[in-house]
Amino acid sequence: MIHLRLPAFRYAAARAFRNAALTLICTISPLLAEPLTLVALGDSLTAGYGLPEGQGLVPQLEGWLKAKGAEVAVINAGVSGDTTAGGLSRLDWSLTPEVDALMVTLGGNDMLRGLPPETARANLAAILEAAKAKGLPVLLIGMQAPGNYGAEYKTAFDAIYPDLATAFGATLYPSFFQGLAGGSLDPAALRPFLQDDGIHPNAEGVARIVADLGPAVQAFLAAPRP
Repeated sequence: MIHLRLPAFRYAAARAFRNAALTLICTISPLLAEPLTLVALGDSLTAGYGLPEGQGLVPQLEGWLKAKGAEVAVINAGVSGDTTAGGLSRLDWSLTPEVDALMVTLGGNDMLRGLPPETARANLAAILEAAKAKGLPVLLIGMQAPGNYGAEYKTAFDAIYPDLATAFGATLYPSFFQGLAGGSLDPAALRPFLQDDGIHPNAEGVARIVADLGPAVQAFLAAPRP
């Protein structure tokens, strides 16, 4: 019987390759298993004002994303009553090293207080600039002003979000409330999905918002990064 013997160096090379591959897999696997961390910076709409624990925007959105197979942790950085200035003032300590992306839902309180649109624009621009400096992608959630401040105010305020998204390369979700009642602004159509104050969505309203917002967030998180 003839026995073929491969040179010893071939076995050594194969063994070295196998060990290197195993080391690489063991190094990369924990990184792949870590979920993405998305910070939701906002006001009462983000914080879950008036809702039972687990029914606010952040827990419902995180649950929706995980049900779709996304490995993501959504961090609630919403403070009720906050303006764009408030969001900017606490941005640095919200963007901890483990954060992978930022969702900004601010401006509603600026608008409700009739604050100058140029002030809201400047604050949001500073938030986007800071996120850009950290290399973080941003999903900017748009807001629209009512007509009671006049057409000039509404035009200036509504333009903030698409303008800044274009200027900073952020992803724009046009309107926070667009999924609430099929995009209708009719008070009668919105009423079943709002709390008694007529401003904040109830749990069912949040679920409707998340059903529309969720796919946009999912696509935003899945988009290739530079």
